[in-house]
Amino acid sequence: MRLRALLETDALGLRLLGGEDELDRSVRGVMTTDLRDPSRYLTGGELVLTGLAWRRDAADSEPFVRILTGAGVAGLAAGEAELGEIPGDLIEACERHHLPLFAVHETVAFATITEYVVRQVSGERAGDLAAVVDRHRRLMTSGPAGGGPEVVLDLLGSDLDLHAWVLSPTGRQIAGAGCAPLPGQVGATLAGHHLAATRTGRRGPHRATVDGVTYSLFPIRNTGRGAAPASRDVRESVLSDWLLAVEADASDWPAARLDLLQGVTQLIAVERDRRDAARTVRRRLAQEVLELVQTGAAPTEIAARLRVAAPVLLPGLGSAPHWQVVVARVDWGADGAPGPTGGPVTSGIAGGPVAQALLEEILVDPAVTGPDSADRIAVAHTGDEAIALVPLPARATSPADATDLAEADDAGGAVTAKDDPALHADALLAAVREPLSAGLADDGRLTLGVSAAVHSPEGLRGALEEARHARRVAAARPGRVCAAGHHELASHVLLLPFVPDDVRRAFTARLLDPLRDYDRRHRAELIPTLEAFLDCDGSWTRCAARLHLHVNTLRYRVGRIEQLTGRDLSRLEDKLDFFLALRMS
Repeated sequence: MRLRALLETDALGLRLLGGEDELDRSVRGVMTTDLRDPSRYLTGGELVLTGLAWRRDAADSEPFVRILTGAGVAGLAAGEAELGEIPGDLIEACERHHLPLFAVHETVAFATITEYVVRQVSGERAGDLAAVVDRHRRLMTSGPAGGGPEVVLDLLGSDLDLHAWVLSPTGRQIAGAGCAPLPGQVGATLAGHHLAATRTGRRGPHRATVDGVTYSLFPIRNTGRGAAPASRDVRESVLSDWLLAVEADASDWPAARLDLLQGVTQLIAVERDRRDAARTVRRRLAQEVLELVQTGAAPTEIAARLRVAAPVLLPGLGSAPHWQVVVARVDWGADGAPGPTGGPVTSGIAGGPVAQALLEEILVDPAVTGPDSADRIAVAHTGDEAIALVPLPARATSPADATDLAEADDAGGAVTAKDDPALHADALLAAVREPLSAGLADDGRLTLGVSAAVHSPEGLRGALEEARHARRVAAARPGRVCAAGHHELASHVLLLPFVPDDVRRAFTARLLDPLRDYDRRHRAELIPTLEAFLDCDGSWTRCAARLHLHVNTLRYRVGRIEQLTGRDLSRLEDKLDFFLALRMS
């Protein structure tokens, strides 16, 4: 039965004091208590009746209501016989926690309400009980441990004719059986609805309508025996929990069907925990490499650890890959207030684990479905930041491909994203910005930095510092979700004294290494030409005379420099960057 039905029964003498938006909650039982902490006797869905004997002063209301909310009760009914008027502090606490509150008239016995609720709930359950028991039996015998979330979703389709999908917090489809895949934008929109509702403290399922279709969104969270302790703050888990999207309006469902769906989410949550445990090896590999890099270990030691990591992250890889480093940080404001841009906050939430789980999701290609598509990603966390070690397969997959790419490079041609597997900061966040912004709400920020690809263990420390500095660049920008890439670091701003030496070297390498490589391969003289061109203040005539070249030859060399670096030597800013890079090299 629904809470709303209690108000429509005059004999119960109930008066609503708060929570009108939550009256469609299902009541699955009733409990009378005056204990200060009745949580051990609550299983969820109860209407709690209390005579307020537990309340000694105004400070007692908040913890009592928080305990009830954490246990998942449907509502609270307080008797007026003891204190007369219901205390304002209790009303305010229920409003903060979105818990419906009723006043029970002093002439109405709690036994009357209990008898009514039990009779109604028992009657509704009786007709469907056998079917529910059978469905639960089938789910438990052929659930996720035997075939993944798709098995459970298949049963929902065959038994209840429901189309359902398991989605990540960014809206990526993890599982969907017996129905067409959700379009990516629909999944992102549904995830945004779910995260926004969760941040306000509303209990699921949440109702959302997208393109004229109504969905009910159920949180997937393991609350059974052996589950991890529930988070004291929803922000600790909101950006990592999966959700179940069902193409139906669950607001008028009977309690039996809601019970079944809650059982489904529990089964999927167990599968989620099992798959998270499987990430332990990859996380440990990332942590070991990170510790070696940060402690200045010898390159041979780092290389040995990378050789162990490569086959785990990229099975079947013939040779050691290139690597990129991605750094992410999630900052929360204290007590709902926004924290300073890019700086530390005092919310008391451990940012590292939150950023780790979120970065593991962000680094999955949004076009790839399935929970195992993050197997090539190793993410560690240290302090408040998460650090991902991402292997990149070689760009060229055959000698012919290698020749084509070399010719494209020599001709100054563009290498397409298809040919280049490297991660790009803007692309990483394009598909997840909308839902994550909803989950971050008004008091959270996600900032992310991406390094360039490195080809040897010696380059990892510089790549880590580069990614960290790119994240700081992103943190200086407005917005809830911001990213910056290594290409944005090739600017003279890096010469400020506080910038680490590794990042200065990265700045120089970004501009000059392509020219040095070209000079070495073609016995050209692009570096000397660049130095002379800058010394002559960009004068074609004077520079050609100094180098004893025809002006057309000089124009060809300068054009090649611009093609290889993506810079324009007619712009003052680019001239200045080259000038500084040459002085620091």
